[in-house]
Amino acid sequence: MTSQLFAICFNTSLPADLARFWSGVLGWEPATDAGDGLAVLPPDGAGFRIRFRPDATPKTGQNRAHFDLTSTSPEDQQRTVARALRLGGRHIDVGQLPEEGHVVLADPDGNEFCVVAAGNDFLAGTGTVGALACDGTQEVGYFWSEALRWPLVWDQDQETAIQSPAGGTKITWGGPPVAPKSGTNRLQLELALPADADFGAETDRLLSLGARHAAGAGEGGRGRAFMLDPDGNEFTVRHVG
Repeated sequence: MTSQLFAICFNTSLPADLARFWSGVLGWEPATDAGDGLAVLPPDGAGFRIRFRPDATPKTGQNRAHFDLTSTSPEDQQRTVARALRLGGRHIDVGQLPEEGHVVLADPDGNEFCVVAAGNDFLAGTGTVGALACDGTQEVGYFWSEALRWPLVWDQDQETAIQSPAGGTKITWGGPPVAPKSGTNRLQLELALPADADFGAETDRLLSLGARHAAGAGEGGRGRAFMLDPDGNEFTVRHVG
């Protein structure tokens, strides 16, 4: 059985603050299951959750992945920005141009995200979290398409994007130039398998696609593995249920 995208995880020194921030910005409810830790859940119960894992490592440089939030109108974009600022976010400059139409912000722990203007055809119908936009190669886009069994919805000029067959948030990779990786990524994917699935067979499948075990991390205990994708990005696979 193929593992599913269970969560997008923030490693942060402010897990409770970020849980409140993202719950307020997105309108997602806090998790009540102790097994989730600090997390917020999508309103329809489908798709991934956002988890906040304690980590005292300071942020250095721009993250390799960030959320693109969608807007239904100029007024809706303004409301989202105002809500984020009220909850502790701030404006930042990452070299964006005024004509690009999106607003670049950081959450209370400095993690970048964009509020995209209304009318973006690429993100139409994706929901509030339109995309997880990543630095990455074409190869890593192909890897994640196979790993999650999500079809490619964009593959041009070494830029790739995938989306669940059920729709929702896209994951995108911008192609070259890819910024050098510095330290452990603050945003990481967490994959999940049902408790009765063959965990070893699934990690072997991911290895055959180009993943590798994270050096020094071992298997992480029974039913959990710490791995790297072909670009060296950390991700976790674990049993749930």
